[in-house]
Amino acid sequence: MNSWSETVALSLPLRDARLNGAGAPTSAEDLREAELSARYQRGLADGEKALTEKLIQQRAELHELAQGLLESLRQAVPQVVRQSEDAMVSLALAVSQKLVAGLPISAAMVEASVRDALAQVEGAARFTVRLNRADLELLQKAGSPLLTPAAGQDFRFLVSPDVSRGGCLVETNFGTVDARRETKLDLLKRNLLS
Repeated sequence: MNSWSETVALSLPLRDARLNGAGAPTSAEDLREAELSARYQRGLADGEKALTEKLIQQRAELHELAQGLLESLRQAVPQVVRQSEDAMVSLALAVSQKLVAGLPISAAMVEASVRDALAQVEGAARFTVRLNRADLELLQKAGSPLLTPAAGQDFRFLVSPDVSRGGCLVETNFGTVDARRETKLDLLKRNLLS
């Protein structure tokens, strides 16, 4: 056999080059094994690709869910704060109402309520003060100076079933001043809740 002594130069690199008879499947069984191996590799690559796509999709869905949750929390916090403030105001008002309702009514307390109402009608020469029957009797027993008219004033004290203990109504030609305890509490409640 003649030996080859010249070098062969190729313009492109060889691909899948094998020695004649070496590495090529020779039997049908070898061909089937090579085919199965190629299919397995394709299946593995397809599975990895599908899994990667699924993971990317799930990651995007999870990110969207987390963003939605954060936005819900951002919106919920101010609402919870408002509800808590309203609940605290309602609780404070309920406690105040219970405390005020439980206070014993004294002549000084009734006088303070009447003076407060009269300060709002200052300048009116003629007015009527409506009190609860027990409060009027309390002022009379205490000899309150409010029951005595000042010079130039024309007023009278009357009993009214519409007035609760500790409060009064003052009527003038120009209108009525409502100084009942429940009215003051209601006004306080409206101011606090608005």
